Amino acid sequence: MTIGAILHGRTGPVISARKEDSVRAVVDLLAQNRIGAVPVLENDMIVGIFSERDLVRLMSSYGPEALDRTLDDVMTKSPVTCDSNMAVMGALSQMTQKRIRHLPVVDNARLVGFISIGDLVKYRIDRIEAEAAAMRDYITGAS
Repeated sequence: MTIGAILHGRTGPVISARKEDSVRAVVDLLAQNRIGAVPVLENDMIVGIFSERDLVRLMSSYGPEALDRTLDDVMTKSPVTCDSNMAVMGALSQMTQKRIRHLPVVDNARLVGFISIGDLVKYRIDRIEAEAAAMRDYITGAS
């Protein structure tokens, strides 16, 4: 199964930020939407990512003044991405190897989605449970 299959049922735009946004504004955005990261866009193209980990690193280094900086100064630039044709297991492997929890999905240089490791784990668990149910039905002779 592909990343595109996970994105298929989603509606609405990806919550994102701009590189001119302040860290403070983006922290509010993360809190309001109960999310751990946002892609940073410029002209609909991804130029970075800002996550809770970035915030912790900033606060440790700069204290409260970090909140007044812009994302352009502090975001992770050139983030790891995938495309919608990537296999779910390939994306899980990539995220594990790179020790990242969020992955922008980019097709034709445009952001088409944003997935978390939690999205992928949930998808895998749902598939395993469906396969187990099908196996139980097969063994018990249910149709």
